[in-house]
Amino acid sequence: MSKMKLLFLSIFLSLFFTGPFSDVVTTNLKLSNPTDRNVCFKVKTTAPRRYCVRPNSGIIDAGTSINVSVMLQPFDYDPNEKSKHKFMVQSMLAPPDMTDMEGVWKEAKPEELMDSKLRCVFEMPVENEKTVSTCCCFSPLLVSPYVF
Repeated sequence: MSKMKLLFLSIFLSLFFTGPFSDVVTTNLKLSNPTDRNVCFKVKTTAPRRYCVRPNSGIIDAGTSINVSVMLQPFDYDPNEKSKHKFMVQSMLAPPDMTDMEGVWKEAKPEELMDSKLRCVFEMPVENEKTVSTCCCFSPLLVSPYVF
């Protein structure tokens, strides 16, 4: 039996951040709930001091979407250094009697969780290029044995 897809992400595999990186650079991620139940979500990263994520957790009502802003803090960009930063969006069906979001995550069983992993890509704009292409394909959250 396959698990039901709880969330769709507007970005597939990678979060792209386009410099210059002397100021905060923001990328938006749309989370869509295709189910007929509310879904809890939480965004985690391997580099929490380098990013500000708003909202970083919450509930997405059945059949609706929310936008999550991922803000990369300013840093000295080195084009020879590959980014090892990653994000993981975890989700689970919201219990009907939920009152404590933190408690729900602590008590969640691994088989109730679904997740999607995104890597970060830093790129500098090409001279004289005015447009930036963005990926608009949807990625279903899948169950993964990957240890974040």
